[in-house]
Amino acid sequence: MFFHAHPDDEALLTAGTMAMLAAEGHRVVLVVATAGERGLAEMAPGEELGQARLEELYASAALLGCARVECLGYGDSGLSPKGGIAEERPDNAFIDADTEAAAKALAAILQEEQADLLAIYDPAGGYGHPDHVQVHRVGKRAAKIAGTEIVLEATVNRDPLLWLLRVAGRFYKFPPEFDVRTFESAYSPGEAITHRVNVRRFTRQKRASMAAHASQASGGDSDRTLAVMLKVPRPIYRFVFGTEWYVRRDLPPGTRLTHPFERWPK
Repeated sequence: MFFHAHPDDEALLTAGTMAMLAAEGHRVVLVVATAGERGLAEMAPGEELGQARLEELYASAALLGCARVECLGYGDSGLSPKGGIAEERPDNAFIDADTEAAAKALAAILQEEQADLLAIYDPAGGYGHPDHVQVHRVGKRAAKIAGTEIVLEATVNRDPLLWLLRVAGRFYKFPPEFDVRTFESAYSPGEAITHRVNVRRFTRQKRASMAAHASQASGGDSDRTLAVMLKVPRPIYRFVFGTEWYVRRDLPPGTRLTHPFERWPK
């Protein structure tokens, strides 16, 4: 089972792994906490956007071979670091949810599916989105309630990412609101990563999954991250997006595995 905050998150961090596991014959289940109705898009935030994003989620999941898709039905908390002003958030915003209650809802699906593995985010929530941080908290607790043995924290190796951003900064002027230093605490350092999963054989599905989220390729004042990724030439895309990273906290430091179900020690 893969637990994400919003539609399109699955495409960015775990799509290759999901497609790989489905191709191997595993039953893959995708759960999102919210419909992403407060995301940036050409259409105004709200119920209409949420419905459109869920439809995109179903299309993405089908492309990846998912057997089931569920939305927990919480409200999108928004993009600002703390979810914005509380009065402006929906009454059921995910970051305001009772962690235990949300965890029990997710655990019920884990138990129904008899899931062997749950993928969530690292404690930083990747780049720090409040709903992503909440996914970590809720997912970790849900796995404990359900007795799910394997918990993988989807992340990115921030070491080469920081290097690339610093090199790029020498040749490209980032917008004023973009601060490379924020990535010093985002995602996970290479030394913490336990799983480096080669998904190059499944980058076609991963790219198609990204493209399914058309609403998230537009909107805002500048090029959206998804739109930029989809412009990457296919051979380069396969190289850049051909690895997905995870941290499994119950394994010793220095563990280097290449498959979610690979056992340690070998």
